[in-house]
Amino acid sequence: MNQTSSMQFLLLGLSHYPSLQPLFFTIFLLIYIMALVGNVLISVVISSDPRLHTPMYFFLINLSILDICCTTAAIPKMLQILVIDKKSISYSGCISQLYLFTAALSTELILLTVMAYDRYVAICFPLQYKTIMSRTVCICLAGSAWVLGSVNSMTHTCLILKLRFREQNIIDHFFCEIPPVLKLANSDTYVNDVVIVASDVLLGMICFILTVISYTYIIFTIMKIHSAEKKKKAFSTCASHLTVVTIFYGGVIYTYVRPAFSNQLEADKVVSALYAIASPVLNPIIYSLRNKEVINAINKMFCKKTVFQK
Repeated sequence: MNQTSSMQFLLLGLSHYPSLQPLFFTIFLLIYIMALVGNVLISVVISSDPRLHTPMYFFLINLSILDICCTTAAIPKMLQILVIDKKSISYSGCISQLYLFTAALSTELILLTVMAYDRYVAICFPLQYKTIMSRTVCICLAGSAWVLGSVNSMTHTCLILKLRFREQNIIDHFFCEIPPVLKLANSDTYVNDVVIVASDVLLGMICFILTVISYTYIIFTIMKIHSAEKKKKAFSTCASHLTVVTIFYGGVIYTYVRPAFSNQLEADKVVSALYAIASPVLNPIIYSLRNKEVINAINKMFCKKTVFQK
């Protein structure tokens, strides 16, 4: 216990570019603020507008909460190491960050699959949509995503807690994430590697396959629609989700599905930034700019505030 309490991890982050630290701090701070404001705004708008109280927007609120958790787990510590000379994080802090970040990623992976299923039901079975995607079903699907994501993260975290590390370790990364932390272990990580592969197969690949199946049926159904206008409308309801899925899966697959012996630290940092930092900022923009219902709800909300102020 005493050993772990004194253990430190050094986060190098972007320390290779000392003259650019103020610029990086400003950029990441703005990104963090944009992510928080964007996701909070989406959640408030959906909650306050009864027209948006549908399964699709219920899942979107969950996605916004996950994006807030994801950025909050990574960026504040990143900002701290950019402005102070001491770029260390305690053992408990590193483990907590790793757990929260992995839980958010795992849950988002499952939630995006649930959102693909929601679009599948909406387009392929429009008349039965309200019956199939009832309030109870939606709550169960979202709750299952949160529980499974937390269990997956807890499994990886507990296995990492059994590993031995040196008193001080250097992590050439922005934050504590499973791949860079495992590289610092002083003990055998075979079990960890096996569980990561099992998680990739059971969680990652199944979610990916289910998403692909959902969109395969969606595309076939849309192609059968004779009206060009109806085709465009049907596809527009999926375009935002498909864009988010592409960005998210691209980064996660690169980081977690690659062979364990691959060692490309700079590339890892860039890709991690894509799904840990860029994705939470882009998600509200993608869903709002491509969605007339959300734009109308935002305009309505701000118009009301303006009227009350007058």
